[in-house]
Amino acid sequence: MQANSLGNHAFETDSTVLGIAAGYVESHAHNADSTDEVSVAAETHFYGVYSSGMAMFADAATVAAYLDSHAEWFQRCAYPMTAEQLGNNGYALTIGKFGALGYSVEPKLGLHLLPPDAEGVYRIETIPVPDYFIPGYTVDFRASLQLLESELDDKTRARFAAPQSLPRFTNVDWTLNLDVAIQFPRMIHALPNALVQSTGDRLLNQIVRQMSRSLTYKVQLDFHTTHDIPFSKPRKR
Repeated sequence: MQANSLGNHAFETDSTVLGIAAGYVESHAHNADSTDEVSVAAETHFYGVYSSGMAMFADAATVAAYLDSHAEWFQRCAYPMTAEQLGNNGYALTIGKFGALGYSVEPKLGLHLLPPDAEGVYRIETIPVPDYFIPGYTVDFRASLQLLESELDDKTRARFAAPQSLPRFTNVDWTLNLDVAIQFPRMIHALPNALVQSTGDRLLNQIVRQMSRSLTYKVQLDFHTTHDIPFSKPRKR
């Protein structure tokens, strides 16, 4: 398992986000839906634990109300990922095509955005996607989000060029536990286990980093725009 603090990277955006053209992806000689070549051997697991934050220049109650109304903004903020709504609090998310070592997958997973619990913690967990056959992989996605309101200090104000009229801000602290299990075709099992594991772990980290950068910035921009709150892309340190 790898623990990863995305830290300030989550406040940035990247022009290359998700999809076939991602710079991290190697050639795609085989696809996960080539079921005739998928081995029935034990799955190979890739784990990651990630954490970061998202600054919102409003009080926690305002931010909570925005998160509760995710149906109004989640699909447009998720782009270029495709998000199909599942019931009141679920989405079928198609992430894009990624691969390495001549093997590729195009992950699609169901996510359930749970209402806050008694401690005010939001959770996101994996749910089945109706009428969808998972071709050779499974994803266990478990995330938690907590709202921490505080006074806007000079350092944060300067980094976001926030005006003096904004006295407080809320940081959305999040943690993600991710487990991806893949049934590789025979050609991958012929490679050294250490190479397969390290390549998969590295690719998983890159996918999460791309997703967090894109989604975080778009949610920040959407929140501040819809609430008529000044917001600037953070200055790099």
